[in-house]
Amino acid sequence: MSEIDARVVRYVADLARIGLTDDEVERFTSQLSVVLDAVGKLREIDTADIPPTASVLPLANVTREDEVRPSLPLEDVMRNAPTRDGDLFRVQTIIEERPEERVRG
Repeated sequence: MSEIDARVVRYVADLARIGLTDDEVERFTSQLSVVLDAVGKLREIDTADIPPTASVLPLANVTREDEVRPSLPLEDVMRNAPTRDGDLFRVQTIIEERPEERVRG
């Protein structure tokens, strides 16, 4: 199993766009090492004769029958729309760019 160090934790946090303090990096480095050690122990177990499964618990869907019901009137739906464009919601475009992601032309 590869070793987890602060560099790896910072790299993964950066990919997830999560800002971590130095204390958090230290704590997560320790915690992730414990998790990877546990996974390493699981790899030592012979599972050749165990069929793959998605869950060890019995699954039951809790669903209801679809039934057609009246929808809200359009005016009620659009009443809280910040801006309308006919029968559509209009929202501000928000795209965040990080300096290293800018496309150079």
